[in-house]
Amino acid sequence: MRDPAAMPCTPVTVPGHFGEWIQGRLGPDGPVALITLACPALSARAPGTGIRLPALFDAARLDAFAAALGLNSPDWPALDCDMPLGAGAGASTACLVASARALGHCGPRDALARACLGVEGASDPLMHAHPDRLLWASRRAEVLRDLPSLPEAEIVGGLWGDTERTDPCDENFPDISDLVAFWSGAAARGDLAALAGIATESARRSTAHRGPADPMPDLARDLGALGYARAHTGPARALIFAPGKVPNGAGAGLQEAGLRDVLRFRTGGAA
Repeated sequence: MRDPAAMPCTPVTVPGHFGEWIQGRLGPDGPVALITLACPALSARAPGTGIRLPALFDAARLDAFAAALGLNSPDWPALDCDMPLGAGAGASTACLVASARALGHCGPRDALARACLGVEGASDPLMHAHPDRLLWASRRAEVLRDLPSLPEAEIVGGLWGDTERTDPCDENFPDISDLVAFWSGAAARGDLAALAGIATESARRSTAHRGPADPMPDLARDLGALGYARAHTGPARALIFAPGKVPNGAGAGLQEAGLRDVLRFRTGGAA
């Protein structure tokens, strides 16, 4: 077992995400699957000055998390986290991954994913180097398929409505099998407009199936976005633009429509 008291706490930054490009069931009886919308503008960092894992998670599950990763009675580091829990931005997974890596865990990503799943019940793929290049089964913490890299996109987003923690037992999502079938080809071509269209359809289906209604279709039209995306659980909402094509006042437009914590970032590309 690793003894974190005998080793320094390594500074670690784990980027979050901002909703999903797509999320839903792979067929009526298939798993819940997603492609995350990576967000380098939001992260969890350890060591920090804020919260620690015992304030976020059940003690017994944290003990099992530590044991699974070979961390012997860890003194969990303080964390700084840019995203609130339940925002649809990966805060809980990012905090777990940052804490484990700060304490020296450097084992396989699959093992870390399974350990996160044991705590959360549904995890985001933030332990992977390129989480937006994976079709991810969030209730299984499994990579279902490797995907092509995405073209660079510029995102303007914010939070709409209340925070909502993910219920691991909730599988009430629309079927996205057809959207997954189109995704790889569009990504391989670097066709951002097609990818934005797929993301928009996934968001539209989720809103129709689960709610809540939001102003994103009107904002996308009025601001000339290629499309929009959402957290399929949680309030993160995003407009998708080609790089350099965000109009002046886009952020103000989201705020006027009622979104809060508005931000702008780039995602995809060679990185």
